[in-house]
Amino acid sequence: MRITVLSNRDLPSCVALNHLLPQLTEHEVCVFLSAQVGSAKAQSGNGENGSKAKPEALRQLKFFEQDLFNQVVFPLAEAALQAAENAAQTELLTFRGLEKTLSGPIEELNDINGAGLERFRASAPDLVLSIRYGVILREAAIAVPPQGVLNLHSGLLPEYRGVMASFRALQAGDAELFTTLHTIDDPGIDTGRILGYSPLARDPGKSYFWHVLKLYRGGCEKLAEAVQKIAAGEVLEGTPQASLAKSGAYYSFPNQQELDEFYASGLRLVDTEEITELARRFSHER
Repeated sequence: MRITVLSNRDLPSCVALNHLLPQLTEHEVCVFLSAQVGSAKAQSGNGENGSKAKPEALRQLKFFEQDLFNQVVFPLAEAALQAAENAAQTELLTFRGLEKTLSGPIEELNDINGAGLERFRASAPDLVLSIRYGVILREAAIAVPPQGVLNLHSGLLPEYRGVMASFRALQAGDAELFTTLHTIDDPGIDTGRILGYSPLARDPGKSYFWHVLKLYRGGCEKLAEAVQKIAAGEVLEGTPQASLAKSGAYYSFPNQQELDEFYASGLRLVDTEEITELARRFSHER
């Protein structure tokens, strides 16, 4: 099959692609990345009057999710690989390193519902896989792949729709966190038919960021299994969320009060030791 993967230019997406792409080698795969999740306005934290600043904790999280690795760690890892002779493959590959498994270079695509729709169509996907893609797909884009669009959501649906679902699960004291594999059938956010769940036991000694990254191993295995079934001709019906007893809720980014309560309960968004160890996994020097 021809598969187009829609993801985001951030560290969790890169880790997820490291888990997913090696499981899709029998297919022709291309990858498009969004620059961020949500609008620039949402990323800056500005309210309607432009006066509400994004909490400092979320700005720090963005630094670790995007800036540190995209601007520092990945370029250094790629430069070291280019300079080294007969260098062994690192445990994790950067976006550029992942390109060798693809049909072409990884490209940025932020206007998939507008001027970029034709570029998306030109990838001629039989199936589209979405992981952390930062743009809500509209009807025209959803209609492109004949085998549909599958999305991997890093939270339990329908309980936790929206962004930072794992934060909400940790905040609620859930013993297990989940990724949910579901279809995208319309522009609704995290409302598609549920195809399966992948659980992860909560580790009270680890950060929110650690849980997010850890979730993608099992989630990508579930996604690859779905691809295998579709390639074999199986039709994945899924469970409509409207048929489930719980309706759940949609969550946006946490506000300052919610973050303060999160930290006061002994939880944390990011742990620098975890980040350091992760950076080493992109390096030849471990």
